[in-house]
Amino acid sequence: MNTHKHGRSRRTRTPRNLVASTQATRGATGRGAHSGYEALAKGLGVFSIGLGLAELLAPRSFCRAFGMEGQENLFRAYGVRELATGVAIMMSHDPAPWMWGRVGGDAIDLATMAVGADPKGAEEGEQRRNIGIAVAAVAGVTVMDAICAVGLGMDQRISSVGDYDYGDRTGFPRPADAMRGAASDFEVPADFRVPEPLRPWGADRPATATA
Repeated sequence: MNTHKHGRSRRTRTPRNLVASTQATRGATGRGAHSGYEALAKGLGVFSIGLGLAELLAPRSFCRAFGMEGQENLFRAYGVRELATGVAIMMSHDPAPWMWGRVGGDAIDLATMAVGADPKGAEEGEQRRNIGIAVAAVAGVTVMDAICAVGLGMDQRISSVGDYDYGDRTGFPRPADAMRGAASDFEVPADFRVPEPLRPWGADRPATATA
């Protein structure tokens, strides 16, 4: 009795149930199940927009803080880059490439502060302290950008299998009601039937007379 019930339940399992059970066994797939990295990407996108606006609106403050007087246009260019990257991250369905763009931009920022900064004068000590703080902050953000970019790439590889749900498909060209009785006049082709000599005795095969 139990075996019959178990077999019956397996036969009546629908494709939608199969998808759900597979996801429950292997873990849910798709972007919805791995939204942590997407949320981090959105947060870094907002940060990028804020930083870009600051560099565009107050480039002299950055130059003075890092001892890079006369480099206002450089910081404005960096501000445009940060703004464009942040907006792209916020609007893109696949922010992973833009996150790798942020990693590259962070590397440029670190190189700029390491090579271009030239503290001097009465504010040399404060400028060196500002540069140290900025380098540590950018390095930390670079790590977060890289982790986020790698995580988004992993999400894409995981969600590439099993994220299509065919539960609403039956495999038939028409609804079941429309096809009911369509094969009532079907006859099995002769070459698909059991050969005459191998058929069991029955009403449809009269016995032959024996000597």
